[in-house]
Amino acid sequence: MPLHFAAARSAAHSPIARALARKALARAANDNGDAARLPTDPFDQTTRAALRHFAEHGLRAAQVARLQAERAYDEGDVPASRWWIEICRTLDGRMARQCERAFGIDDPLIH
Repeated sequence: MPLHFAAARSAAHSPIARALARKALARAANDNGDAARLPTDPFDQTTRAALRHFAEHGLRAAQVARLQAERAYDEGDVPASRWWIEICRTLDGRMARQCERAFGIDDPLIH
């Protein structure tokens, strides 16, 4: 008498499991809408620059950004100093506030 092997069916792949499974969404939802893709959005530019800076410097990126802000401030380049403070704020808000206090910056537009 010949023996035949019939493999057991997986419960995960059964017709009932497939019928009860949730269907995948056709598109992922994005809370930001199209606003995240606008290249003129200053928040987006700062975030991208902070991510690039973090990729280059790793965990010490906020400290390097603060040093860049200090260097720019010492050279009298206030716009560059504010830019580096914003990069620092994206990475470490407390360090950015310390940097602002050291420079005596109380501009509400920076926050």
